[in-house]
Amino acid sequence: MNETTHTLATADGPMECFEMTPDGDARGAVLVVQEAFGVNEHIRDVTRRFAGAGYHAVAPSFFHRAGGGTADYGDFGAVIPLFEGVSDDGILMDVDAGRGVLEEAGFPAARTGIVGFCFGGRATFLVAARRALGAAVGFYGGGIVNAGVLPFPALVDEVPTLQTPWLGLFGDEDSSIPVADVETLRAALVDAPVAAEVVRYPGARHGFHCDRRPDDFHPEAAADAWARTLTWLDAHLP
Repeated sequence: MNETTHTLATADGPMECFEMTPDGDARGAVLVVQEAFGVNEHIRDVTRRFAGAGYHAVAPSFFHRAGGGTADYGDFGAVIPLFEGVSDDGILMDVDAGRGVLEEAGFPAARTGIVGFCFGGRATFLVAARRALGAAVGFYGGGIVNAGVLPFPALVDEVPTLQTPWLGLFGDEDSSIPVADVETLRAALVDAPVAAEVVRYPGARHGFHCDRRPDDFHPEAAADAWARTLTWLDAHLP
């Protein structure tokens, strides 16, 4: 595998983008959307894992408007300043820039998936509603049914305009995403115009997929969610 860090041009200034390419021909492409803590070693590791599974993967850094950087887990006070200037329009702008890298590598939208965590989980739902990609997967994305801690509006009313098949993965013990909200989302997705599914993990907390968060990491839920993610990509990317 090969890894590279690019600097991409956006209308809001330069943006770093971490890229991993697999050995041999790629089976498709994946755009990885960071947690609220930035493109840290965990997100780079997830990007490497996608390359190990045969995907050409990129992880744009959405914090470029505030000068870039990451925040430590457990220091949420350092997170909020990193979101300065980030809006839904900006998220779409950065996703489009990352997609440009993949398109240049030969992957059209239909062969590209998007997978996000935390902040990125919500971002995948936003992208699924406003862009037509092959597949989308959101891990513990808050703020979809009701606005959350981060400064973004709820998105559940956009279910009727979903363009990209979307899979949502949630932990029942997530203090920031009530189970009632997850079930409200599940009920709304019944009328989605594309394939959509919600999976809940009993005993799992927010960040259950992140093995660098020992208080939150849930090995069984993480393994199942990763397997479901790869299955979802296989099912929807030609």
